[in-house]
Amino acid sequence: MLDLFSICFFMALAFFYKEDIVSNTETVMLDEDTSKHVIQVLRMQNGEQLNLTDGKGNLFTAAIIDDHKKRCVVKIISIVRQPAPAKKISIAVSLVKNASRFEWFLEKATEIGVTEIIPLICDRTEKQHVRFDRMKGILISAMLQSQQCWLPVLHEPIKFTKFISAEHTGQKFIAHCEDENNKEPLTNKLINQSASKLILIGPEGDFTKDEIQTALENDFIPVTLGDTRLRTETAGIVAAVLLTL
Repeated sequence: MLDLFSICFFMALAFFYKEDIVSNTETVMLDEDTSKHVIQVLRMQNGEQLNLTDGKGNLFTAAIIDDHKKRCVVKIISIVRQPAPAKKISIAVSLVKNASRFEWFLEKATEIGVTEIIPLICDRTEKQHVRFDRMKGILISAMLQSQQCWLPVLHEPIKFTKFISAEHTGQKFIAHCEDENNKEPLTNKLINQSASKLILIGPEGDFTKDEIQTALENDFIPVTLGDTRLRTETAGIVAAVLLTL
């Protein structure tokens, strides 16, 4: 358990991501982009400390021992293991035509604490091709900005029909705009706060009737996110907030 002083100390240090830190290693070479930022932008020198995370819950405090601007080497001083999120929050959300809006969703969902993001390709999804490496980069930046050590799992875009037929545990919801008497607010359906949760968010034209019916046949619970009609990315953020509270 970290005390308040330790938490403040960790947050005060520059914070970077390195995916492939080997356990029990003593030194780590930073990649060229990170090295450039550390040495040329922040002007850090030998002996100065920084934080690294692998996105898997490990927080490494390290000191610079070779301040090379392309191949900076740091020595691990300490490792703190941060517990995994108490509950798994998964959002399967349709891609949208405006890529910047979807990227905004990725950033904010990461800051909020969503643990898994699945880009969906639905019948009415207009944009079906994305730069996966760019999307992951946005998640990494948001994780570091919000001082977290767990990187959300980001899946490759998947067709709705393939995703819906797979097995999913925990509570499962679908938020859609069709008029149904049995739809209730999402908050009314959160009966088990510790259980994992998955919600489906449709494209700008909403899910089709067939997609909604398929979800219901696979035990997804129909819910509403409020009284107003929301954009796809806004609906994703509202769902993220409600599910993580």
